[in-house]
Amino acid sequence: MKIGPKYKIARRLGAAVFEKTQTAKFALSQQKKGRNAMRRRPTSVYGTQLIEKQKVRFTYGLSEKQFSKYVKKAVETQGTNTAEILYQSLEMRLDSAVLRAGFANSRSLARQIVSHGHMKVNGVRVNVPSYQVKIGDIVTVKDSSADKVLFQDLEKATGDQSIPTWIDVDVSKKMITIKAVPTYDSRNIPFDLLTVIQFYKR
Repeated sequence: MKIGPKYKIARRLGAAVFEKTQTAKFALSQQKKGRNAMRRRPTSVYGTQLIEKQKVRFTYGLSEKQFSKYVKKAVETQGTNTAEILYQSLEMRLDSAVLRAGFANSRSLARQIVSHGHMKVNGVRVNVPSYQVKIGDIVTVKDSSADKVLFQDLEKATGDQSIPTWIDVDVSKKMITIKAVPTYDSRNIPFDLLTVIQFYKR
């Protein structure tokens, strides 16, 4: 998906939706923007919903068509927390698991790693970033890719990152184990999935 100027998009959305905008420099620019925003008109309900939708799309690097499919599937899952199902579906993409495990320092790199065929799931090569991992799945770096520059500093990369509790990482084996489904907590994510769902229910 072609994204465009990331700083400009992040400023418009009011959120650090890209790795490069999760910096002190961006935070300072947001503070300046906040002072100027006080003179603007309040955002409408539709405008708020649209902004939240775009936050999620750009965070996960999805096209409108791709993201709407995730929302539709979550809404059609009866008897469940729709926001929770949507969140889990997005987080349990293979590229998301690679990113969360610290095997990549950005979502675009995680997607590239998967699409170039460097990862295996349960011993089978998978090159589809949207592939949904499940509890019990073992994700490993393909043997012929293990010595590539991409994976040479995994110990340092994973050491600098907070690994979520739903996955387990064995750096020595270049292995990710899916232990559980991600826990949905609206207080700990930078967007409002309930507002997003309401946008699609209009």
